[in-house]
Amino acid sequence: MTEPRRPSWRSVLAPAAAADGSLALGVQLRQRESAEEAHWGPRRVSPATARSIETSSRDLRLAVRPLVRSATSGRWVQGDETWDSLRRGGWRIDAARTRWFATLYGIAHDARLLGGFGDSEWLTLDGADSDLLWAHLRAAADLGIPIVPTRPDQEVRLGEVASVEVRVESRGGDLELTPVVTVDGGEAASHARPLGHVGVYTVDRVGAGLGVAFAPVALGPGVRALIAAGEPVPIPAADVEDFLSDAYPRLARETSVVAGPGVRLPPPERTVAVVAVEQRPDDVIDYALTWRARGAEPEAWTTERERDPDRLEVRAAVERAWTTATDEPFAPAGRRSGVDAAVFVAQVLPALERVDAVRIEVSGLRRSYRELSGDPRITVRTVETTDADWFELGVHVEIEGRRIPFRPLFTALAQGRKRMLLSDGAYFSLVHRSLDRLRDLIEESRDLVEWETGARVSRYHQQLWSEFEDVADQTEPALRWRRAAESVRTADAAAVASPPAGLVTTLRPYQRDGFAWLCALRDARLGGILADDMGLGKTVQLLAMLLHAREGGETRPALVVAPTSVVAAWRDEAARHAPGLRVRVVETTGHRFDDDDEADVVVTSYALLRLDAAAYAAREWSTVVLDEAQYVKNPRSHVHRAVLALRADVVFAATGTPLENSLTDLWAILSLTSPGLFPSARRFRQEYVLPIEHGRVAENSEGGPARERRLARLRGRIRPFLLRRTKELVATDLPPRQEQDVLVELSSGHRAVYERVLQRERRKVLGLLDDLDSQRFIVFRSLTLLRLLALAPSLVDAGGPGLASSKLEALRDRLGPVVAEGHRALVFSQFTSYLDIVEADLRAHGIGVVRLDGSTTRRAEVIDAFRRGDDPVFLISLKAGGVGLTLTEADYVFLLDPWWNPAAEQQAIDRTHRIGQDRPVTVYRLIAAGTIEEKVIDLQRRKARLSSALLDADGAFSAALSADDIRGLLG
Repeated sequence: MTEPRRPSWRSVLAPAAAADGSLALGVQLRQRESAEEAHWGPRRVSPATARSIETSSRDLRLAVRPLVRSATSGRWVQGDETWDSLRRGGWRIDAARTRWFATLYGIAHDARLLGGFGDSEWLTLDGADSDLLWAHLRAAADLGIPIVPTRPDQEVRLGEVASVEVRVESRGGDLELTPVVTVDGGEAASHARPLGHVGVYTVDRVGAGLGVAFAPVALGPGVRALIAAGEPVPIPAADVEDFLSDAYPRLARETSVVAGPGVRLPPPERTVAVVAVEQRPDDVIDYALTWRARGAEPEAWTTERERDPDRLEVRAAVERAWTTATDEPFAPAGRRSGVDAAVFVAQVLPALERVDAVRIEVSGLRRSYRELSGDPRITVRTVETTDADWFELGVHVEIEGRRIPFRPLFTALAQGRKRMLLSDGAYFSLVHRSLDRLRDLIEESRDLVEWETGARVSRYHQQLWSEFEDVADQTEPALRWRRAAESVRTADAAAVASPPAGLVTTLRPYQRDGFAWLCALRDARLGGILADDMGLGKTVQLLAMLLHAREGGETRPALVVAPTSVVAAWRDEAARHAPGLRVRVVETTGHRFDDDDEADVVVTSYALLRLDAAAYAAREWSTVVLDEAQYVKNPRSHVHRAVLALRADVVFAATGTPLENSLTDLWAILSLTSPGLFPSARRFRQEYVLPIEHGRVAENSEGGPARERRLARLRGRIRPFLLRRTKELVATDLPPRQEQDVLVELSSGHRAVYERVLQRERRKVLGLLDDLDSQRFIVFRSLTLLRLLALAPSLVDAGGPGLASSKLEALRDRLGPVVAEGHRALVFSQFTSYLDIVEADLRAHGIGVVRLDGSTTRRAEVIDAFRRGDDPVFLISLKAGGVGLTLTEADYVFLLDPWWNPAAEQQAIDRTHRIGQDRPVTVYRLIAAGTIEEKVIDLQRRKARLSSALLDADGAFSAALSADDIRGLLG
């Protein structure tokens, strides 16, 4: 028995009737037979013909269905694709054309369900009532979907636009209404039918067949009913008067009504635009624009089916009046509240009322509004409060003699509003030059001034007060505020009679200016930062200020906090410059401060302050001095919090590096010396750190100029509270300093080891940079490993014990001639393990060395040994000897490894290049070529530019060590 033959995959997957996947929209004019023709049976639907139209033009329908191209004849024929198959997503047809047919079905099928006549394969368009129909039909051509007739005796055409007018003819004493329909300006059609309210189709005899055209036109209900009637509509003579008074005005609003010979039509009453306004309590209004005609219901303000030229003219005039009166976009209905309601009533309604054919109808609670158009007059005054650190700031604004309450004005300005409404109905514009500047000041000082509680300003905001003075037409400052402001502003020229009598050292001119500046701040109970370059005598200036306060009657002791390595230096410097000051040095924890009643100055270390924070906070100090204040640059550290808890009239910071890595360092120090100047760390970051260091600013489209403006604003804010002089500016008698970068080539073995470890660490680190904050320890451990490896492979147990340090030989080659010529040198490294190697090598070559690092117990003895001894080289670790040393006996400095922080490097150099040095100083930086050390030098220079831009001169900006920096270090 043979198996039945199975169909091939081609016959299943690609039927011949739709082999190319092409589709067309077939259009057919169809007609349902009359009841008489049906002889009591169902009324059949069949294609319309020229003969059937002549017999009866009723029950016409415009129907469509999908067609496919025949593979044999090439004609468009009914195939397997139906409306149902396409709506389900016919897989043989591409998605775009399938969606087009499905969408067309969605536009028209609802009407078919409500009133179709059982023609399941066809979709009837007569009830389609969506404007989307026409754009959708025109889109067929772009998709390659032709619109074609399904019968050879019918022609179809999609027109651009149709027009309809109604002709009124006289028939004896009767009248007759005939709709005249044309498509694309052609001849009047023999027959016409409506397509919903959005279009028409026409039917004309073409040869022995029919021509069908369909096109869009907006149909009012009266015009649509006339077309749907299918024949002229008679009006008996007895009904003419009713027609002219009732139906005719409505018909005339829908389309053009043309009178035939012998017919007199009265001019239709003009429709007016009515603005209905209901005023509600609390300055709220509702309004709506409608069309109103006598004897007719109000019509919505719409243009969808509006063709009346008069209405179009009124509508254009209304919108012009609206845009002239207000900058709000036109809306035919809505609600307005507050000042928007006032503007609408006072400005928009009068403008609309001046338009011909517009009527205003106001109901509800009547309230009048008026605009204050005068220029604002601003008065700023300060009032002293019980808190000596704060002043009440009163900002008063008057317009046309009216006092404007500040609290709502502040709210309106802070929220960026354009107008403000007063309680009596008066309102005024907030878009004014003086109010714009006041708005900017409110925004800039949002975290500096307690605006919501009555505008309280800290004494430290001298620059802010100056800016308010610039805005105001009149200022009334408090006397104490004015005295404090003037004392700070004129501090450089302050005539401090003379340094205190107990000062035995003659101050240099710039030191005397610094002393005067410190005294002016202290007398005003304002703190600050003495940020003079290293080696310019910050200590003697501060001692002179403390002595001046003591001689002026101050009895409470001052507290000096310094690094452990510098504590003894303060005692020595006080004995040298101000021997009359009674100085007590705290050397252990658990100190009892009631024993210090006879002391003028108490000196302690940051470590002891942290450990005994409560005891230091319990005592009241006259002045607190933070030496080497970069030690408190981390606001989250315990030592920073301990300083914050101290009770003192003023706090001064002394540091040559107030900005080491980022502007946040500066903020942390200022938060201790000038609390209230920048109260919010978050705000400081948004306003200054991101714009200046990272270029993230609202005006970043302006690039550099925007960052320059932020930098200038920051300088202006801190200028009264930060004094910085560079050695190049004031210490012109210092001998010159020459700095030289020495590139040291690694030996072949050293280079091979370094490259191998570099590749390994680069792969590890680059994968961690997306989460640098949580992986920072691992990342920096890898960077430190590479820095150690650039110095000596033995430091990281790489390459075997026989692989020598390439940099060590370079150091010895340059140090030998220096020592031979009788010079003395300081040699710095951050790594004590490398100092071990250097020390052993120099001693082996007969060069005497003295060493200072964190493990040194007799620090003072070691320093004196170098100063007075014969050993020409002083090996110093950065942590132990970067600050608090004066070693002018040396005139050469060797930096064995570059550090992230350029300020720390400068501190090391300034151990010898400072006041008291009478010989030129030479600095050598030994840099391992082709290693991470070269990248560190580049990073140093970028950080130095940031510090210079803020403190010394204009310049470029850079960020602190970021993920991008680390990528560069490993590049």
